[in-house]
Amino acid sequence: MSLTQERAPIYEALEKFRKMRVVPFDVPGHKRGKGNRELRDFLGERCLSIDVNSMKPLDNLCHPVSVIKEAEELAASAFGAAHAFLMVGGTTSAVQSMVLTACKRGDKIILPRNVHRSVINALVLCGAVPVYVNPDVDRRLGIALGMKVPQVEQAIEENPDAVAVLVNNPTYYGICSDITSIIELAHRHNMLVLADEAHGTHFYFGENMPPAAMRAGADMAAVSMHKSGGSLTQSSLLLSGENVNPGYVHQIINLTQTTSGSYLLLSSLDISRRNLAMNGREIFRHVAELAGYARDEINRIGGYYAYSRELINGDSIFDFDVTKLSVYTLDIGLAGIEVYDILRDDYDIQIEFGDIGNILAYISIGDRKQDIERLASALAEIKRLCRKSRNGMMTQEYINPQVAVSPQEAFYAPKEQLPIEKTAGRVCSEFVMCYPPGIPILAPGERITQEILEYISYAREKGCQLTGPEDPKIRLLNVLEPV
Repeated sequence: MSLTQERAPIYEALEKFRKMRVVPFDVPGHKRGKGNRELRDFLGERCLSIDVNSMKPLDNLCHPVSVIKEAEELAASAFGAAHAFLMVGGTTSAVQSMVLTACKRGDKIILPRNVHRSVINALVLCGAVPVYVNPDVDRRLGIALGMKVPQVEQAIEENPDAVAVLVNNPTYYGICSDITSIIELAHRHNMLVLADEAHGTHFYFGENMPPAAMRAGADMAAVSMHKSGGSLTQSSLLLSGENVNPGYVHQIINLTQTTSGSYLLLSSLDISRRNLAMNGREIFRHVAELAGYARDEINRIGGYYAYSRELINGDSIFDFDVTKLSVYTLDIGLAGIEVYDILRDDYDIQIEFGDIGNILAYISIGDRKQDIERLASALAEIKRLCRKSRNGMMTQEYINPQVAVSPQEAFYAPKEQLPIEKTAGRVCSEFVMCYPPGIPILAPGERITQEILEYISYAREKGCQLTGPEDPKIRLLNVLEPV
């Protein structure tokens, strides 16, 4: 059969398999749900009937030759890439595979510091050395912005031996760098360009969106289909261009990705890709309209600021993702995380995250106008009932790091554990972050400052979910032993 975007090869193969009377003497042990009635009742018989093991009719994710290979070819075509790889370890796995493909021990990679922890995790694994481009900060909103092209150019001139440049496209808040110019600049210096597009799936299908990385000429991109693309949680895509060896990429993926790929996740990628290829333009037009409506309603309340393309300055904010509903909350005297908690606890509204000064409500393929109205109404009531003075509120969301040693060196070095309040001046050997969004406050190899300790204390006081350290209560921190 010919490959067209109307096809969904994995889904079709699973449907055919489901109708057969195969007696399973393989894993998984629930045997299509017959062995675990509670699980079957909870997830449904149809779901468990396709929770199967790799076999010839269904291909093998570790070495695709038939239906998975076809699904990957269709994904590559839909996203404008030379090759696509279905990922079942989330975009964390895709990002790590992307960095591990580009970098080896001792290689330099140029990147913004406001990256997801998965990027720095990859540096711990491969031993590459980060060259950070510290982004500008919007002093009112307290958020890190995009990389300026002159900043990237300076980093390249100072580090001509760097092998790659990594770009967030977009950031969690919707901020976009000038990725097209960065790609042209990096390629002139024979460097690969990697894009973390965890929040940019819709760029490939929507109208009037910021440039999608692969279509702008990037060499690799990690795309979270399960976010704005509508597939199941933990399903993702890794895209690559003509200048990247797909066989080597597959070897890298197989270093860490499971040999028991979930067909629930794989089929959700297949079906969602087909849906976006066939209907994406209409879907994301609707999403953008909903987000615009939400911004108008929230800004009409007063006290909040739902920001959008008016922030664009052609430089550190080259473009803005209009589907992102990012809202500044400090003018009502509440930290973003406080509004996040009130929405969940008092209004049964679960938004994506809250930080020191902002909240993000994720608008996507499954939202409706009445949901937006419920959110706006709740925010209006929170302002009326909970508003207070903003005196003493911390405003700075991003703190420039002081890098002392590489992430890998710090992570594996001899260390000692100290009370966190006694670590100022020492070099951290683990992560500390608020999750979500999962951007490290501290990463291995960075010097701990009093400003950072005050930020961590304030974030804990406001209710941010701190993660990363070995000590689950985050009262102790691992630091390098003094030399």
